[in-house]
Amino acid sequence: MWLLPALLLCFSGCLSLTGPGSVTGTVGGSLRVWCQYESTYKGYNKYWCRGQYDTSCESIVETKGEENVERNGRVSIRDHPEALAFTVTMQNLNEDDAGSYWCKIQTVWILDSWSRDPSALVRVYVSPATKTPRRTTRPAPTPIFLVANPGR
Repeated sequence: MWLLPALLLCFSGCLSLTGPGSVTGTVGGSLRVWCQYESTYKGYNKYWCRGQYDTSCESIVETKGEENVERNGRVSIRDHPEALAFTVTMQNLNEDDAGSYWCKIQTVWILDSWSRDPSALVRVYVSPATKTPRRTTRPAPTPIFLVANPGR
């Protein structure tokens, strides 16, 4: 019986924002996350936060309702209202960057147990940088020909 109210709450916000689910980058590299939203949220601020749960995640970077790039250290965010999406870029990755992040849209001004910003979980994985084997070129050895002259 509790399922119906839960579904009604979910449909009002759960499907309004989608993300990739997971992304992988390498140490020292960068990654980009693309989060898609419904047209209803075109004018709202979007943000990227980190934490196990969307209700208690720590905000890292946020748009200011414009298409400008907003930056906080190695992380930037940009809204693309014409595409109904925003992108988050994480640069110079390190292993500590791995974890649970959330694409979110700021809609709620009063937080209570019933109100939630639309959110989409994105798990970030960071793999060690691969070392490329170095190739060295050496000149080909000079062939040595032994000539046997039985007549001498």
